[in-house]
Amino acid sequence: MQIINPASEEIIGELPEDTQESLSVKMWKLRAAQPAWKALPLSERIEIIRRYASLLEKQIEQVATVLTSEVGKPMQQSRNEVNGALARIQWLAGHAEQYLSDEVMTDDSGLTEKISYEPLGVIGNISAWNYPYLVGINVFIPALLAGNAVLYKPSEYATLTGLEIERILKKAGVPDHVFQVAVGAKETGEFMLELPLDGYFFTGSHKTGKYIYEKVAAKMVPCQCELGGKDPLYVADDIADVKAVAAATADGAFYNNGQSCCAVERIYVHESVYDRYVEEFVKEVKSYRIGDPAERDVYIGPLTRKDQVEFIQEQVAEAVKYGATLHTGGKRLDRKGNYFEPTVLTDVTHHMSVMRDESFGPVIGIMKVKDDEEALGLMADTEYGLTAAVFSSNRERAENILRKLNVGTGYWNCCDRVSAAVPWSGRKHSGIGATLSHLGLRAFTRPKAFHMKA
Repeated sequence: MQIINPASEEIIGELPEDTQESLSVKMWKLRAAQPAWKALPLSERIEIIRRYASLLEKQIEQVATVLTSEVGKPMQQSRNEVNGALARIQWLAGHAEQYLSDEVMTDDSGLTEKISYEPLGVIGNISAWNYPYLVGINVFIPALLAGNAVLYKPSEYATLTGLEIERILKKAGVPDHVFQVAVGAKETGEFMLELPLDGYFFTGSHKTGKYIYEKVAAKMVPCQCELGGKDPLYVADDIADVKAVAAATADGAFYNNGQSCCAVERIYVHESVYDRYVEEFVKEVKSYRIGDPAERDVYIGPLTRKDQVEFIQEQVAEAVKYGATLHTGGKRLDRKGNYFEPTVLTDVTHHMSVMRDESFGPVIGIMKVKDDEEALGLMADTEYGLTAAVFSSNRERAENILRKLNVGTGYWNCCDRVSAAVPWSGRKHSGIGATLSHLGLRAFTRPKAFHMKA
């Protein structure tokens, strides 16, 4: 399997892909090693995970360089990703004792009733390329803390990073056969679906998530799918600083080249602030530096996947054909690499793909609305249900809108953020299940009830 740098289109590595036989061997080694890992006191597992975080922090420049070389995100954004992962590990390790230990529910008159949280066993983690550390850590860190063994398949676009994750985990003390990397592309993922694993945890597109969910249903094991979104944002008429809001929301749309499931994908702006907002928004986007992601101060690097460039081009062309106004961007850059100009469209409608289908790239459509009711109706007009955001000076007003939307996460005066303290979950085409928070720790366990009478 060739690893290609999306900025230079050069081959930066070649790796042998796993076969059905080699994956089966890895799985049975995981199966054999998991009971001893489960038997290790929780405090010792926590200490190993904390050691992993410490080693990761010390090697941040090395791992960030590897990450940038294969996914194309600017170096500072790669550092930000690793630092964000460290913060999540700190929360998960810091709360594992509280949420994974036995929980006594009744202790009265000689009767004790308690819940024990037992690991699932050997889980399969089919991960994503856009945030390999963040979306990976949402799964394999709580899974390991809970006493599971993990067969981890990084995306074929982030395999070198997956191997870095494995290297540092093992250096921290995770046993060789408790965490294994599955190397390969689609066929390797298919092989994993055939294995007798005890749970499947996938991050990626709705189409693939639906396929995985249906494929493993007969196994009757947990299957969580963290999928995409078409995340809406509403700018109300009472915002205090139009320029600041435009800058913050543009960052929410274009950070990591828009390659985030919770990136802002469509914007609705109250008519009274619409013209000023669009002016400031376009000005902000035009200020972004585009270039080699290894260079200092670059904000927009190449898209990770070459085929996404063509998809974004088609979305823009369709929108312009049906009446959208192009303010900036709109085409592929004339240079090597998967570069596409950050693009802003207005006069868009929900008949256009750019306002309906997940873009996962540097393009945004902005619509004018007359009031909150119209904004709410348009925000809800989607098959996805991941996040939604409202910018307003009135918290009650914003929260009222967010409560009416069928999404897993609501943002007031912020967007495109994830915290380990609260669950990350999607609704409708955005997935099923939850990671992070206490729910995410317990997602990798099975409860066992104990009734104990003296």
